[in-house]
Order: sequence, then structure tokens, then C-alpha cells
Amino acid sequence: MDVLIADDDVVSRRLLEVTLSHAGYQVTLAANGAEALRVLEESEGPRLAVLDWMMPELDGVDVCRAVRKLASERYIYIILLTVKEQRAEIVEGLESGADDYITKPFDLDELKARLRAGKRILKLQEQLVATRDELRVRATHDSMTGLLNREAILDMLKNELSRTARVGTLSIILGDIDHFKRVNDTHGHPAGDLVLQEAARRMRSAVRAYDSVGRYGGEEFLIVSPGCGVSEAVEQANRVRVRMADEPIVVPGGSVAVTISLGVAAAASDANQMSDLLRAADQALYAAKNNGRNRVETRLQVTV
Repeated sequence: MDVLIADDDVVSRRLLEVTLSHAGYQVTLAANGAEALRVLEESEGPRLAVLDWMMPELDGVDVCRAVRKLASERYIYIILLTVKEQRAEIVEGLESGADDYITKPFDLDELKARLRAGKRILKLQEQLVATRDELRVRATHDSMTGLLNREAILDMLKNELSRTARVGTLSIILGDIDHFKRVNDTHGHPAGDLVLQEAARRMRSAVRAYDSVGRYGGEEFLIVSPGCGVSEAVEQANRVRVRMADEPIVVPGGSVAVTISLGVAAAASDANQMSDLLRAADQALYAAKNNGRNRVETRLQVTV
């Protein structure tokens, strides 16, 4: 793990560098507080820091305060090196944002032990962030396909409509896998699950990076395409349609030829009614189903 050593004393800085390098740390050096702060502000900077309290430009306490004001969830574990031993001074250092302190002259083994404690704290923080992110994904994504779930894709549409109401264009594409019930009835529900997963993967690969794709219902999918007018959205829907039918989907015991019908609706810059837009896309999808499936149909722009 990377560790920053900030100390204006050359001998002390070199001693710490050698000791911690031998202990397996990747060491970055700073000769004053301002330099230390610049290093710690870097997005990939060290997350362990050993700061001398008394340094030119900024002292260790000033650096602690500045680091704690950074708008970042990258926690930096800070140990202050100090000759100060009065309780009020130690309290000041800890309240400034330091996690620990060690008084000079210090024992190198004690410092390494305190750094190991810091590494444990950072590991716990990483686990908490990972757990939070996992819970956030579970709350907004469909567990079967990995796409946004219905609530999340509708929230995305609502947000994009708000932007479109000010300026720009927006189209949505509502897709429904053709004869999906037949897949379940013929090959079983596990095969149906595989078809849904592969269909989701193909849809993601066919749309633009900044489009949003969500599972709208059982075998229905909603694509939100900001900046797309009707003609561009129809082109995109046809890319999805062609990609879906490109080759059969392998399932246990064979393969399934899959097609999708799609309905396109576009919102004008003054549109603000999500229900009207969804209704138009649903009507277009209904027309695609009635007109033979494996096709794209559109509805005129919705203006409110």
C-alpha cells in the first residue's frame, strides 16, 4: 500500500522512507505541508499518511483539516508525528482530522503497528463502500437481466423528460420479445431465463453508450434515447431488431430463434407528460405486433 511521509527534516524523512520501504510500503515523500496536501489531493494518491506536526508552509494539523474538507469518499488515514505531549495539543491534533498520533522520539516498530491498524480501517471502509454500491445496484437493477429495473428506467425517463422540456429531443423504444410464451412452454422456464439474459445483452450492445435500457415488464424492454429524433430512434430500433434476430440463442437441448417487435415514440422539446409518451410507444408496439412482428413502428411526436 502507498504511504505518504511528510517531514521537513531530511534525516527523519530518509529513515522513515527506508524503514517503511523494507516493510513493503510504496513510499511517497513530501518536504512540507503544502507539498503533502497536493499529493493527498490526487485522485490516486496515497491513502496512508504520516505527517510531521511542525512543517513549513502548512503544518500537519493544517493538512489534516484541508484533507477532511475534500469532497471525496476516498478515506485517508493520517498519523501525526509530534513532540507535543500536552493533552490539549493532542486533542487539537485529533480534532483536526488526524486518526492517530505518535510522539517523538518514536519507536519504528510502534509506527509500523499503527500503520497496520490504519490499513485495517481502510480495508473496512472499502468493504462498506463495496457493500453500499452492491445494495444500490440491487435496488435499481433487474436481477435476471442486469438491466435497470422498471422503477429505475422510469426514473431515468422522467429525468430525461425534464431536460427535454428545456431543450433537446428525446425518443423511447418499447420492445417486446415475440412469442416468448412459446419459448417457456416448449423449452421450459430456465431456457426462457437464458433468452431474456441474452436478449438484454444484445440490446445493450446495439444501443449507444449514453442510452438507458431497462426491463419494463416480463419480456418487455424500454430504451431511453436522449438527443434522438424519430428517424434516429427508428434506425436504432432497427439495429436492436437485427441484432436480436442475428443468430439463435443457445439453450439446453437446442437453440431458439428470437425476434423482437419495437414501438418508437419521440417527445418534442415542450413535452412533459411521461404517460403520454409511454402510451404512444405502447400503441406503436401494438401496431408492430399486429403488422407481423419482428418490425418497428412509430407514433408521432408527443407535445404537451
